[in-house]
Amino acid sequence: MQDSENGPSDILARIEKLDPDAQLQLLEEIARIVRSHLHGKKRSIAELKGLGKEIWNGEDAQEYVNRERATWEG
Repeated sequence: MQDSENGPSDILARIEKLDPDAQLQLLEEIARIVRSHLHGKKRSIAELKGLGKEIWNGEDAQEYVNRERATWEG
C-alpha cells in the first residue's frame, strides 16, 4: 500500500506550493524522464562507425568515384 505522504494527491499539493518557476522546472524534468522512457536510450552517431564496411571491401575509392562521375556525364 502507498504511503499517504508520497501519494499523488500529496505530491500535487506540494507542487501547488512551489513558485511558478519551480513548477515549470519540475514539469520540464518530468517531461525529460517520460521522453527517455518512450524513446529509449539516446544514441550517438559515432555508433554507426564501420557499419557496412564489408560492402566496400576490395573497392578502390578513386575508381569508385571515377565510375560515379562517369554516370553524371550521361
